[in-house]
Amino acid sequence: MTEIIPQEIIENKIYFIREQKIMLDMDLAKLYEVETKVLVQAVKRNMDRFPEDFMFQLNIQEFRHLRSQFVTSSWGGRRYPPFVFTEQGVAMLSTVLKSQRAIHVNIAIIRTFVKLRQMLASNAQLARKVKSLENKYDEQFKVVFEAIYSLMDTNEIKKSRKIGFNRE
Repeated sequence: MTEIIPQEIIENKIYFIREQKIMLDMDLAKLYEVETKVLVQAVKRNMDRFPEDFMFQLNIQEFRHLRSQFVTSSWGGRRYPPFVFTEQGVAMLSTVLKSQRAIHVNIAIIRTFVKLRQMLASNAQLARKVKSLENKYDEQFKVVFEAIYSLMDTNEIKKSRKIGFNRE
């Protein structure tokens, strides 16, 4: 079966908030091809299926911060912060939204979460192997290991070199 939604599209809709990977209600509604209010109503009718580790509502500061990350405003006139769903919450949505599309979209989303988790695990494994090699070898390889760590560090801000003459 061909993918109903390309994995890259789903990956771009996963955010990291409160140290959890989450998806916004409006992004999920678009993927399921339902209105956001329909999704939220279905969830509210079944709140006992969505404990806080499955779904929660962003607070005002989180909402403002997230909204400020979008260059164009696709948020419309939303009056309340969105609900967000963890991987478990997305899985639970298939029991609330009973369409065939919801089932296939959930499968695609869960596969994407699993792929991201595997990528993070393999990066941690690589870091452990590099650290063990670093401990085995002496100072002559220190520069090599520093270069490897800088390549692995996704949070490092690249330093730009100034071009031109420098007066001392």
